[in-house]
Amino acid sequence: MMKLPEDFLFGGATAAYQAEGATQEDGKGKVPWDDYLKKEGRFSPDPACDFYHQYPKDLELSEKFGINAIRVSIAWSRIFPEGYGRIEPRGVEFYHKLFKECRKHGVEPFVTLHHFDSPSTISEQGDWLNEKNIQRFVEYAKFCFEEYQDEVKYWITINEPTSMSSQQYVTGTFPPGEKNNFNKCFQAEHNMNLAHARVVNMFKKNGYKGEIGVVHALQTVYPNSESEEDKHAAALQDTLDIRCYLDGTLNGNYSKETMSLMNEILDSNHQAHIKIKDEEIKELTKAADQMDFLGVNYYFSKFIKAYHGTSEIKHNGTGKKGSSVSRLQGIGEQVNRTDIPMTDWDWPIYPKGMYDMLMRIKKEYPKNSKIYITENGLGYKDHFIDADTPVDDQPRIDYLHDHLVSVAKAIQAGVNIKGYFVWSLQDMFSWTNGYSKRYGLFYVDFKTQKRYPKKSAYWYQKLSETKELK
Repeated sequence: MMKLPEDFLFGGATAAYQAEGATQEDGKGKVPWDDYLKKEGRFSPDPACDFYHQYPKDLELSEKFGINAIRVSIAWSRIFPEGYGRIEPRGVEFYHKLFKECRKHGVEPFVTLHHFDSPSTISEQGDWLNEKNIQRFVEYAKFCFEEYQDEVKYWITINEPTSMSSQQYVTGTFPPGEKNNFNKCFQAEHNMNLAHARVVNMFKKNGYKGEIGVVHALQTVYPNSESEEDKHAAALQDTLDIRCYLDGTLNGNYSKETMSLMNEILDSNHQAHIKIKDEEIKELTKAADQMDFLGVNYYFSKFIKAYHGTSEIKHNGTGKKGSSVSRLQGIGEQVNRTDIPMTDWDWPIYPKGMYDMLMRIKKEYPKNSKIYITENGLGYKDHFIDADTPVDDQPRIDYLHDHLVSVAKAIQAGVNIKGYFVWSLQDMFSWTNGYSKRYGLFYVDFKTQKRYPKKSAYWYQKLSETKELK
């Protein structure tokens, strides 16, 4: 039996665009997803799980089931409909009400400033590729710090910058839907590191109360064999997915090896090297020395083999197992291994990857002193029977248990992990997967917006009480 620390936080995670719904209510500005999803015509972000109106019920359930922390994000365009300038008071007030309700139920809010949802005006002006938007993000962050400083203790600058930039410009699965533009991807990665750094440095300079960090998606990359070719392909994939962010935010500079691998990818795709200024590195270094915590989102690992062809991406957005393809020019091919269990969305279930990543951070990035597991969970096709029969999601319980064992082992090995957030608190809208890919501890009937605890909710409740993993 293993036991988690007594002061360990047991959280549930959400995100504004995936949970709130109400995308056109109370003066909210547009985001690129609005038109992108409408054009695709497969599903709508409204009503999602209607968190905009249902949040009191979700927080009541959180308190009842021993969940003492929640990840939420502020929708930038609810407060600044155009991204800057005019302020929408109804959006400002909504988050005051949300944070007040959190306190009422003893649930600590961890608040993300950007979770894949730039205002459309910002996006149309180049999003993170436009240096002016970095300053606009800093100004938005400053407004939030001052407006909510008595209500929020934990701030997160940006959620999963690597997921955002790679899906915007390499795989084409996020708006604007570009493919194979590694130059834009890496430049956006660096610019988000810079935006994060400027917000952290401003937060510390102004002496705001609380702590500030960043959240990265860290899916451990392994070579598919011991061949040198596969090892090198894995190093290239790791550079695209992980190294640029960990180097930039945790060390405050990019190692020579990271820059060499990045430039190799760009050269292989006949694309220009990105622009990094010396004064920007100084800002990154200053922020790395001051940042309070790192949020780790972990779902799966990747197994990579050498590949010498042109890029080919087939995104599994329906849950048809075995339908995904990922081959990237100048990097490698992702292998769907038959010896490792896979989700219906072709994500390998590999808890050891979480442990290995946490130990890597401890070894390679010693400036970082504190970690929260800010997302971990299983997308599953839950089957609802009736209100009196909890959804039987035993595979989710097994998944969460095995990954939490990896967390406990990492704590025993000296990694300072202070809490864990299940993705997700309740069933929500899931970006490119719509509504069939459910993650929640609480089943949501999207037609009636009623909530029903799943077996996993009862399991998590007991875990939060006992802290014991059998």
